This record gives sequence, C-alpha cells and structure tokens, in this order.
Amino acid sequence: MLSKRIIPCLDIKDGRTVKGVNFLDLVDAGDPVEQGRIYAEQGADELVFLDITATADKRKTIVDLVTKVARNVNIPFTVGGGISSVEDAYAALQAGADKVSINSAAVRRPELLDECSANFGNQCIVLAVDAKFIKGEWIVHLVGGRKATEVRLYPWIKEAVSRGAGEILFTSMDHDGTKNGFANESLKEISMMVDVPLIASGGAGSKIHFKEVFERGQADAALAASVFHFGEISIPELKAYLEKEKINVRIN
Repeated sequence: MLSKRIIPCLDIKDGRTVKGVNFLDLVDAGDPVEQGRIYAEQGADELVFLDITATADKRKTIVDLVTKVARNVNIPFTVGGGISSVEDAYAALQAGADKVSINSAAVRRPELLDECSANFGNQCIVLAVDAKFIKGEWIVHLVGGRKATEVRLYPWIKEAVSRGAGEILFTSMDHDGTKNGFANESLKEISMMVDVPLIASGGAGSKIHFKEVFERGQADAALAASVFHFGEISIPELKAYLEKEKINVRIN
C-alpha cells in the first residue's frame, strides 16, 4: 500500500507566503524559500507552490523564485499559478519543479491538458480545482477563486483525467482556512470516480482531520497551509499521530 502524503502548500503573493480564509483576507506567513527548506527537513513528502495572483494579474509564475525554492528542497515539488501554455509548463519544470499545477487555463482550454501530458507525461500534470458548493452543486471557480463558472466539479474532473491529468488537487473553497475539516464526502466521490492520485485541500485544523481525510475521504494526500506555517501542527508530530492511528505514512 502506498504511503499517504503530507504536503505543505506555499501560497505566494508578491514573493511572500500568504494565507487567508475562504480565499480572502490574506496575511503574510513568511519566506517561501526558507519555509520550503524547513518543511523538507521536517519530513514533508512533497511541496506545492502556488502563485495565487499570477492569473488575476495576467502574468507568469515567478520562475526565479521557483528556482530558489527548488534548490533548497530534496522532495518532489509542484508549481502552479499563471501556467497557460506548454511553454509555461516547460519553464516551470526547467526551473526545478517536478510537476506543474494547472487550473484556470485548463478550464478555459481543456486541450492544454492533452498537450502538456503529451509533452511531459501525465505524471507531471496536476489538475487543480477550486470549487464552491452552490445550490446543491459543486461549481468550479477560476482566477484564484474569484470567478464562478458554469462548470460542474465531477464531470470536469472526469474529462481532465481523460485528457491527461495525472493527479487531482481539489480545494473546497467553503472549507478553505476554516480549520473545520476537509470536504470528505466529496473527496470520497472523486476518489471512487477516477484512478489517479487525489490531493485533498481546504479545512485542515487538527491532526484528526488528517486521519479523517485519509479514512473517510479516501484521499491519497492531504495538503495544508496555515496549520503548518503558524506552528499549530508540526509535520513530525502529525506523522507520529497518523502512524499510531494505523495510517501508512513515511517516517524519516
């Protein structure tokens, strides 16, 4: 059985790590280069680096910052934000990323997933999905959660996997930053629907939430930000807890 992965997320704005609630009210949370190094040393299984305003600001991901972060870590590293072409993906991978995360650009032009998968292999392509539960349906949002679409979550994930997405990063906007637990029922639905790894994002507030997302949500990995950035939960302590609870995790 594959180990469940613990993944700190570095949401980047203007070169700094930030964190908010429900994608709003962002506060400074530190230097991403230093944080990446520390998380790698603490036993994080992977890192995710999201330039959260790149699409809204109509600019490319900060490639030089990606390079600096990648030089300081020895674990797999995903980068996203502003990636809208094969060339953008290539630049991020060349800068040191192991995978690229594509969100808004894939919804606007799904063929991008086919193109990136054909060029780099689906193991390098992560589909990031930000969605909010509205009137009984999960609705996909773009531009860092700022823009609602008419796209429904589950059909979109199915299509994306058929086009070459090799991993799904699902963030519940309703749970993001609330620290009330992950969207486990929806995660379970996604997990049963596709045969690629699923990363859960949005809602981590305690160690038990991680246990629940692996057991009830059937996620392959759990991503969190503020509980790690602000020292509320340490990765070694979390992994020790999960191991005690019979969750298969990698211990350094």
